[in-house]
Amino acid sequence: MMYLFRERKAVTVAGIMSGTSLDGIDVAIVRIEGSGLASRVQLLHYDSVPLASDLRERLKELCTIEQSSVALVCGMNVYMAERFAEAALAAVERSGLTMDDIDLVSSHGQTVWHIPEADAADPYLVRSTLQIGDISVLAKRTGKPVVGDFRPADMAVGGQGAPLVPYGDLILFRDPLKGRLLQNIGGIGNCTALIPNAQPGDVFAFDTGPGNMVIDQTVYLLSEGRFAYDDGGKWAAAGTPDEALVAELMAHPYFTLAPPKSTGREVFGKSYTAEFVGRARQRGLADADIVATATAFTAESIAEGYRRFVFPRCRIDEVIVSGGGARNKALLRMIAQRLPEQRTMTSGSLGIDDDAKEAVIFALLGNDFMHGICNNLPSATGAAVPTVMGKLALP
Repeated sequence: MMYLFRERKAVTVAGIMSGTSLDGIDVAIVRIEGSGLASRVQLLHYDSVPLASDLRERLKELCTIEQSSVALVCGMNVYMAERFAEAALAAVERSGLTMDDIDLVSSHGQTVWHIPEADAADPYLVRSTLQIGDISVLAKRTGKPVVGDFRPADMAVGGQGAPLVPYGDLILFRDPLKGRLLQNIGGIGNCTALIPNAQPGDVFAFDTGPGNMVIDQTVYLLSEGRFAYDDGGKWAAAGTPDEALVAELMAHPYFTLAPPKSTGREVFGKSYTAEFVGRARQRGLADADIVATATAFTAESIAEGYRRFVFPRCRIDEVIVSGGGARNKALLRMIAQRLPEQRTMTSGSLGIDDDAKEAVIFALLGNDFMHGICNNLPSATGAAVPTVMGKLALP
């Protein structure tokens, strides 16, 4: 069954992505011809199902040592699978297709904890990662084979299990003449550097740090739960960043850590943001200035990552932004101001919906799993060897 797709010229895959921003479940219905670097992709339909505010807060609790529990992890593993299935079934119906037209479902799952490096103080905290949303439940509810749980395979061969998106970035965005940086801004920001006519061994990628995560939690705290994010960056645009505070935030050791590297909510989540907001209030900043400072922090962390680790290695002509952060005009403006020698744009201008890109890429990862093709990039994750990532559940 695993290599069934080897004889197929084209398949239709429902790719599911639920990221660390916790804003919603993205489903991309994708027609894929071929496999590997020769894959040709057509996005047939894209849907996003917002997470209810109470579910979003429970997931935040799940991602904190202080508030999580084994019972909550256990229950949410199945609960999220049910929500993924509902989202996939609804997206297929709205696309005008039926489940009979779908060959495969491919799901990233919901990351709740990520340990890219072993804890020297605790021999049980080895390099590991945990994504929930049980693929067996998802397969039974959709009636289709499901591929998921991609990251552990990369970690098993020495990688960090992240970032995985660069594999799809290489397929979708490499250009014969231009050097490109693909910057996804979900909860965490991650970038992929592609030299002109890039090959797999050329790809350079890493997590830049917080994407929307600190901004969103800052807005949630300042609005006392009325808002989950800064719509279009309007609140940030009304304020002035405290650049001195941004500089202090940039002293976090993650930003000087050399790639390959990855991070998540366990570092830049609720506790980190609460401390940031407390420091900002001690400095007498108005709420709009606090949101602007959080936004400038994300922009600076992205630009500084490029200055330290990308620009010394390769020429970059274009920075292409995707993910929820692509809708934040204040954030895009701050990034562009910090990168005067590059053209900053969104992936939508190149034909790939800003929000759909990661779901499309996980459809690609699932398709390559079914072909038995290695779908990690050791140059991005630090893995010792290429490997086939994913696990299969049958309906």
